Amino acid sequence: MLVAAAVCPCPPLLVSEVAAGAAPELDAARTACSDALSVLAAARPDRLVVIGPVEEAGRGAYPAGTPGSFRGFGVDLAVRLGGTGAEAASGRGLPPSLAVGAWLLERAGWSDAPVEGLGVEESLAPGRCAEAGREIAARPGRTALLVMGDASARRTLKAPGYLDERAAPFDAEAGRALGAADIAALTALDAGLARELKAAGRAPWQVLAGAARDAGLSGALLYEDAPYGVGYVVAAWS
Repeated sequence: MLVAAAVCPCPPLLVSEVAAGAAPELDAARTACSDALSVLAAARPDRLVVIGPVEEAGRGAYPAGTPGSFRGFGVDLAVRLGGTGAEAASGRGLPPSLAVGAWLLERAGWSDAPVEGLGVEESLAPGRCAEAGREIAARPGRTALLVMGDASARRTLKAPGYLDERAAPFDAEAGRALGAADIAALTALDAGLARELKAAGRAPWQVLAGAARDAGLSGALLYEDAPYGVGYVVAAWS
């Protein structure tokens, strides 16, 4: 049963050490993420699943203790899914989106429930996303989700994907749906348009929609902005 969810953006710049001198520019987003994690803790889950967008090679499950790092972004900073007290895991390391989630949890001192990760391929079809969400919600016990993902990356001329006039309306609808826990609207987000707008959060958000279908959760929008021309949304469902 899904009892709570937090939606957070996943740019490496959210990590203070990666942002360095530009770190204050995302302080409001970090504060909102901390507030969203507090909602998860208050729900007293039996497990927390961190969901993030990945490339094909990164899809699938990541057990507690899986290590990650931000060395690829010029910072010698390591994280571990579930914090330093988790058992070490063998095999692949965390993809960037889940590494940012692990950093948020370590920053918050998360110790409220065991943590595991799920990499969702950005191109996963909406129906498959919903199916994955339903499978998560069907597991025994109380489950909370930390859903990582950005909105469009085409909000301004200097954005990573350059300006696309469709980006702002897409982000506005996604932000409204995430803030209202509008499952139908999230399910209806156009995967093709999301891909053209480089909105990596579409697939994880639709996994959330599938997981929350029978949960009766309400939502609150905690942050919405587009620094660097990329849409970032923070929301909490409880």
